[in-house]
Amino acid sequence: MKQRHLKGFLGTLLLTVSGVLTASYYFYRKAFGRNRKKFMDRDEALQDMRTEAKWELGKEWLERQPYEEIAVESYDRLRLKATCLESFYPSNRHVLLAHGYGSTAKGMAVFAKFYHEALGFNVLMPDNRGHGKSQGHYIGFGWHDRKDILAWIDFLVQSYGQDIEIVLHGISMGGSTVLMAGGEPLPPQVKCIVSDCAYDTVDHLMGYQLKRMYKVPYFPIIPLVSLILRIKAGYGMKDANALKQVRKCRLPILFIHGGDDRFVPTEMVGRLHDAAAGEKELLIIEGAGHAMAYWKDPVQYKNRVAAFVKKYIQPREEEK
Repeated sequence: MKQRHLKGFLGTLLLTVSGVLTASYYFYRKAFGRNRKKFMDRDEALQDMRTEAKWELGKEWLERQPYEEIAVESYDRLRLKATCLESFYPSNRHVLLAHGYGSTAKGMAVFAKFYHEALGFNVLMPDNRGHGKSQGHYIGFGWHDRKDILAWIDFLVQSYGQDIEIVLHGISMGGSTVLMAGGEPLPPQVKCIVSDCAYDTVDHLMGYQLKRMYKVPYFPIIPLVSLILRIKAGYGMKDANALKQVRKCRLPILFIHGGDDRFVPTEMVGRLHDAAAGEKELLIIEGAGHAMAYWKDPVQYKNRVAAFVKKYIQPREEEK
């Protein structure tokens, strides 16, 4: 009798462990693998972002511009691509635009238009590793991408000279990416950061999403997914920590977030803002969902970004 019960227990345990491991690997592939994120098409928290047709207008504008595609090699020998658009007139001002999860460089075209036309900036829009035309089999969620940002900054300095001035502006995953980059030693050409709807840590974000989307608790799935991620991609979820990075960052940061963001909850920007060690500003656009702050109140968004950037970046005398 006892032997039969033991076999039954072991069989149940084996099935449970097998199920948890299968679910963990599925979640890893779904969230971190290079594939189309179909689940985002059905996510109600992203409904406004999907249905905002003006995103396409930005891309149409970009296709009419004389942009060029450029490439650099990452620290781990990936070929990374970017879209580069020079200003109408010679300028030492540059913006590096970092796109969000599952998007591409051209998804930042509406922001490129603003910086290019309203502020007279040169624009660089990289495809993150694992996205668009850049190489990579997994998504870095900002952690490995922070080093890619350093490579792009070096490209700008080498290409345009030591006297350039650079803004880092990212949205969603890109917002966290520029914050993580800000915690690294940066050259003096980088003057400030604009971070829109960033998450504080990947560990927090994935635990939140697992519960929100699947009603599954943090343990044991998230620790197992993080272990798989470390084996497959060389980093764990707790490594990708924008909170830790902003504590080291001395650059001025403008934090932006939608007041009705249910994909990256608004409370995360409060933690990031509180943790930031340097000069900082906070803009909450009430009623805006994820990545929708610009569209909810474009006038306030552009005015705040322009005022913030102009405090730290000035044109050369010949540009005035």
